[in-house]
Amino acid sequence: MPKYIFVTGGVVSSLGKGIATSSIGLLIKRHGYTVRPLKLDPYLNVDPGTMNPFQHGEVFVTDDGAETDLDLGHYERFLNQDLSRKNNATAGQIYESLIQKEREGVFLGKTVQVVPHLTDEIKLRIKELVLNKDDVIIVEIGGTVGDIESLPFLEAIRQMRLEYGEGNTFFIHVTLVPYIRSIGELKTKPTQHSVMKLREIGIQPDLIICRSEMPIGDEIRDKISLFTNVPRERVVEMPDLPTIYQAPLILHKERVDENILQGLKLKPSKKIDLSDWENFTNTLLNLQQKVRIGIVGKYVDVKDSYKSISESFVHASVSNNVKVELKYIDSEKLEEMRDISEEFSDVDAILVPGGFGQRGIEGKIKAIEYARENKMPYFGICLGMQLASIEFARNVLGFKGANSTEFDPDTSFPIITILPEKEGIKRYGGTLRKGAYPAIIKPGTKTYEIYGKVDIIYERHRHRYEFNPEFRSIFEENGMIVSGESPDGYLVEIIELKDHPFFIGVQFHPEFKSRPMRPHPIFHHFVKAAKYRRYGNEV
Repeated sequence: MPKYIFVTGGVVSSLGKGIATSSIGLLIKRHGYTVRPLKLDPYLNVDPGTMNPFQHGEVFVTDDGAETDLDLGHYERFLNQDLSRKNNATAGQIYESLIQKEREGVFLGKTVQVVPHLTDEIKLRIKELVLNKDDVIIVEIGGTVGDIESLPFLEAIRQMRLEYGEGNTFFIHVTLVPYIRSIGELKTKPTQHSVMKLREIGIQPDLIICRSEMPIGDEIRDKISLFTNVPRERVVEMPDLPTIYQAPLILHKERVDENILQGLKLKPSKKIDLSDWENFTNTLLNLQQKVRIGIVGKYVDVKDSYKSISESFVHASVSNNVKVELKYIDSEKLEEMRDISEEFSDVDAILVPGGFGQRGIEGKIKAIEYARENKMPYFGICLGMQLASIEFARNVLGFKGANSTEFDPDTSFPIITILPEKEGIKRYGGTLRKGAYPAIIKPGTKTYEIYGKVDIIYERHRHRYEFNPEFRSIFEENGMIVSGESPDGYLVEIIELKDHPFFIGVQFHPEFKSRPMRPHPIFHHFVKAAKYRRYGNEV
């Protein structure tokens, strides 16, 4: 039987429960145990796919096409393992399943209630995750203690403590210890009240992770221990850090992994090897040379909208030994500018990320034109690839009014459109193509070199519109190379511009597969191109 770790949060959201969960998973894994994470989200949406990025941030996509919470991206990056739709469950999914069972007569006329039926359904989601060889299941509960929508989830894990006992379950509470600058003090009262609320529900935390601006000190630890009934050695600190990748090292220093394994009656390794993480973070924090990359998007006010992209640049920073600074540029503002050159005067490369809807599209096309004409390294992801195709059609091929049927259904040149269904093209959620798909790479192209001269790759998608194959031949005749396509040649997956230092557009989302010790090759080479543009032969 596996052991269960439950991670809850208190006081405020966005404290870093996902980073804590990922870090703990990494540490337990380094002790030689198999780990499987699960994120439980209390919102009633079935998944975040229809949610505005301004509210929810990035939608992370797994190989099997699940649209999930962005914390699954942290799990994959820290644990270095691919996850699936089973690793994220929402209240919407759970209620939907419960109501379906009621309609099918599963409950034989009983009154369906929050307890035990809803809580049983939550526990079922947790238990269904277990595979034969899993040692530890780590369950992160979204939201904060005290939220109405979180109560059934907290009740479910309370019941699991009752079912499996203390040696098989372990509760971790992540809470805020705020620093009041006007008086120069850290305050423990929010943590006390958060734990008090948790205990009212029937959960006594086994370990508390204190998030703060600075180290909390012995006096604060003693006070929190006294008022929360948690042993002092299990009140640990995780202050704000220069990089999230230091978190596992800090928690290991605080002996979090030892305390958890002791609580779960698992034997720790004598010494775990974290040298790769130490080398990674040391390199990251001591980079001397810098490059700046402009990200032209329409969700730039919420940086979590591009979380996996920003993390991919961190990975590529280390692999290129150069610090990547990101400049977020609002594409709507570019639409209003006659001359955009000043906006890009301080950047070494331009990236246009994915997105949906017409807002800010013309500003992105302006940025792509600037990158193409000025031989500036350009990387287009999903919508960024589609818009690069449209810009090429308008300004190189002379197709006035070329567009996507997403933005102009009546365009005379539908460069991007919804293609007819074809065998082997799985679609979810109406017409979306999601999850991992193969692409055949054309030998002799820049993409072929970037991927290490492999013939086939598998990348994750989340999009509805495709490159119109009717225009493929004229594109290739005029210098736009299709360097990646579906195995049957029907779908264009990658384009690159001939006679340009770096101009690549991909229909997929490579950022979802980048890892700290294994940066995605396109991100690595894109940063390499930006570095060369700034430093030339000096590097």
